[in-house]
Amino acid sequence: MAARNAGTGAPHIDFDAARSLMVDDQVRPIEVDDPRILAAMRTLPRERCAPDAERQFAYADRTLPLTEGRYLLQPMIAARLTQAAGIVNEERILVVAAGTGYLAALASHLGGRVIAVESDPDLCAVGEAFTSDVAPGVVWRHGPLESGGAADAPFDLILIDGGVQEIPGFCVAQLAPGGRVVGLLSRDGGASSAFVAELDRSAPKGSAANGGRPIISHGESAWAIRLQFDAPAPLLRELLPKPVFSF
Repeated sequence: MAARNAGTGAPHIDFDAARSLMVDDQVRPIEVDDPRILAAMRTLPRERCAPDAERQFAYADRTLPLTEGRYLLQPMIAARLTQAAGIVNEERILVVAAGTGYLAALASHLGGRVIAVESDPDLCAVGEAFTSDVAPGVVWRHGPLESGGAADAPFDLILIDGGVQEIPGFCVAQLAPGGRVVGLLSRDGGASSAFVAELDRSAPKGSAANGGRPIISHGESAWAIRLQFDAPAPLLRELLPKPVFSF
């Protein structure tokens, strides 16, 4: 699959073959059976979402660094997270921390109307160039992650492209009735699990939610959370809980 370019020592990779192998060896064996996801992952040139130094590993079973504190999730996590989201055609989707655009493009190929928010201008530029070619329906917003996508709300799905320790506060106001938040939740800063969360405004603060650990938003609303699968995920620093000072 990889050979050396004569005179340079740089690896020459057949990315088309690597992409197909990724789906067959990494994605299908972990019970990703949505044909839309499999077809999209065979098509999307993931190597364009990786930095030059990491491009040869674009289809390896690993999470790749993009810049300080930001990562391109490994293929199997991206696939399972997208499948857990259960994207329906024409849903309004906010992808938070969209990075270089791979997850946003994947959601768009599944029929979502995607708004991608990214705080890093360099990542945003790469992502916008990528999706303009492969998923032109994706609309990019450059701004702080903790603000979400207020100007484009409400959303049927808020998809977080990275790890969090709690559901961001903006999700309460920006989620449409019956909508859901999907991402990777770190339990006490340790292991993380994919989750699907729905607002339960009727639940008393601090109550248990569907047998999972309750995550309480700002105010009195609670989240009913379903944990899906364990997955290593670096935390998004911008979405870490703010320190609480007491006197």
